[in-house]
Amino acid sequence: MINVEITRNSGENALGTLRRFSRKVQSSGVIPRKRSLRYNNRKQSTYKVKQRALTLIKRRADLAELVKLGKAPAATDRKPGRK
Repeated sequence: MINVEITRNSGENALGTLRRFSRKVQSSGVIPRKRSLRYNNRKQSTYKVKQRALTLIKRRADLAELVKLGKAPAATDRKPGRK
């Protein structure tokens, strides 16, 4: 990570120092990098991916069985209310 440091020059007021600091922070790219790390999701392990796939397969099989028995409504291709 890059640390941004600004020292106040002689004859420079606080507003000028703050303006220089904010420009330096923008040019260094610290904020976009931090935001990308904040909202980044980590990649799931292959074990977790397989477990999720097996769960979905089992759930679909159970639903198909319930549809055959008439205990669950059959799936429709279209959403209700759409033309």
